[in-house]
Amino acid sequence: MKQRIEAMAELGHVPNDIREQHKGFLEWDTVSSRRDHQTILQILIDGTDPTVVDDGGQPLPTLVYLAREKRPQYHHNFKAGAMNALIRVSSRISNAPIILNVDCDMYSNNSDSVRDALCFFLDEENGHDIAYVQYPQNFDKLTENDLYSSSLGLINHVEFPGLDGNGGPMYIGTGCFHRRDALSGRKYTLEVKTDSLKRERHDQRRDSAPVLEETCKTLADSAYEENTDWGKEMGLNYGCTVEDVLTGLSMQCRGWRSVYFKSERAGFLGVAPTTLLQSLVQHKRWSGGDFQITLSRHCPFVYGHGKIPLKLQFCYCNYLLWAANSLPSLYYVTVPTLCLLRGISLFPKVSSLWGLPFMYVVTATMLYSAGEFMWTCRSTLRGWWNDQRMGLYRRTTSHLFGFLDNILGLLGVAKSTFVITEKVSGNDVSKRYEQELMEFGTPSPMFTVLTTIALINVSCLVGTMLRLVMHGQAVDQLAMQIGWCGSLIYINLPLYNGLFFREDEGRMPASVMYRSAIFALLAFALAWV
Repeated sequence: MKQRIEAMAELGHVPNDIREQHKGFLEWDTVSSRRDHQTILQILIDGTDPTVVDDGGQPLPTLVYLAREKRPQYHHNFKAGAMNALIRVSSRISNAPIILNVDCDMYSNNSDSVRDALCFFLDEENGHDIAYVQYPQNFDKLTENDLYSSSLGLINHVEFPGLDGNGGPMYIGTGCFHRRDALSGRKYTLEVKTDSLKRERHDQRRDSAPVLEETCKTLADSAYEENTDWGKEMGLNYGCTVEDVLTGLSMQCRGWRSVYFKSERAGFLGVAPTTLLQSLVQHKRWSGGDFQITLSRHCPFVYGHGKIPLKLQFCYCNYLLWAANSLPSLYYVTVPTLCLLRGISLFPKVSSLWGLPFMYVVTATMLYSAGEFMWTCRSTLRGWWNDQRMGLYRRTTSHLFGFLDNILGLLGVAKSTFVITEKVSGNDVSKRYEQELMEFGTPSPMFTVLTTIALINVSCLVGTMLRLVMHGQAVDQLAMQIGWCGSLIYINLPLYNGLFFREDEGRMPASVMYRSAIFALLAFALAWV
């Protein structure tokens, strides 16, 4: 199987000998566009056939290939629409009470994950109201110090366990076991019991596989959901770029709860971003979609009022306000340093007693943050520093652009779109990733923002030091701002390296540097007005 997959990936399409064995693949020959085609459905393995067994004589489960119908006149609703079609078709073929949802770039890493999830659902005392069991989103082939902070360490090890104790974690779109009833729009009531897991299934069906293939195609038609509750009260919700978070919130507001389970061996592993831009684009979609929920009628404080605990509403806001947090972050990385250039002090003198609280808060926060990260995430000090850097980069770019997208959408200037994170990289990019060299090779507005901030900080620090040396001014009054500016420069060392010293293809493009220099000069001009 491994050789078949690698050969097909290298070839770029399904080999002819495999295509001839399955009519579902052959149907693609008559399709003019992948965005305009009929429903293609084939039961590849019929689990009800007693003769279908593996090499050890064990029965094989039913395996179905489905490509839902797509027509230009109907919005296909991306991932949410695909999952809703799968829910309907599977309800006719197997009607299994539990559904596992895994992204296409993730794979199972723990054969016990199904059994572990079922233990929660089948708990006779506490399992009847569980809508889904969420596993953490883990990634494979991370660098030693997690260059792009892709492990989501604090979220997986600290924040989501906290949500688990306050009403349940969010649904994050992958690595999740769902109760079919909850995902299909059913409200939780006291009458709902665990015996719903034992209801009659369609595995003991009388229809043959060819008959099922024909009857199920209508369930995947592009017009099937017209004038129905699918995408609203049934299945995954539409109208949001983070349909998973919105769907999880909706299920919780219907009376269900969720469970977070982090096994010792990761249940599922995915492909981590290998370039800085991939990571930033991914977080732009997450933060922008989360903020879209905040501005809609599904805001937890409105939609969840009286339905979920207040503490869970606040827990959701920790993520739904990522985009809004970009504004104070942008302020703190620009205004203090611009004031430093003008000699305007924003903090008390170091020698003053009023300076002690500032120094204590900063020092204690950094030490606690580093200790918590290294202890809970089992990471290194450098890994924590990379996490701090990526947190800053995301807040000043991904979250900022996610915020602007929503504001422009409200004004009718632009419309949010579903952006798929590209995770395919060349050999040179992969090699630099393994060496933990940041990848800047592609021009992007996000890189322009990062470079502008970096140039402002280094210019302000150099200008301030020259002024202090030439005019002999006291450092005491500006010491805290100098320290803050210096820390911003230190955290941006990989960016300066990409700007001025690197010669490989992963260096910062010259066009980004020129644009950033213009914006930095404009910021200086405004600061002196």
